[in-house]
Amino acid sequence: MRYIRNTVAAVATASALVLTGTTATGVAQAAQPQQATQPTQQPAQAKSLYAPSALVLTIGMGETTATATVERAVTLTCAPRPDGTHPAAAAACTELRIVDGQFAALAEETSHKMCTRQWNPVVISAQGVWQGKRVDWSAMYGNPCEMEGRMGGGAVFSF
Repeated sequence: MRYIRNTVAAVATASALVLTGTTATGVAQAAQPQQATQPTQQPAQAKSLYAPSALVLTIGMGETTATATVERAVTLTCAPRPDGTHPAAAAACTELRIVDGQFAALAEETSHKMCTRQWNPVVISAQGVWQGKRVDWSAMYGNPCEMEGRMGGGAVFSF
């Protein structure tokens, strides 16, 4: 693009010189490409070497994330270092790194905890970004005891 722009400018200058009666030497000098005088833009610099990992984790009472009443919520940032309002941010980030941010992998297939069969639905959710990728995950459990049993006592949803 710069070559085309310089060539067009040189041809226009040469045409103007010819119209004003400038000599052939003047035309040859004018036809030479000119150096761009505009400052070059620097490429965007990354602010961090780490992909962003910032999440909002919630525990709510209800059957869906749309209708649940949020009881507790925390923020969790894992890069460049564990941070946020999560009470065990370092342990939660370690668990998420082990499962590569796959929240469904945190839940065990069957609960090893004895729970009553009462219907008191709990919804847990994770929304935000994990290592640069958008996260929008949720799961529903029959009651808080079932949720605790299925999560295996992990740190991610222990708040």
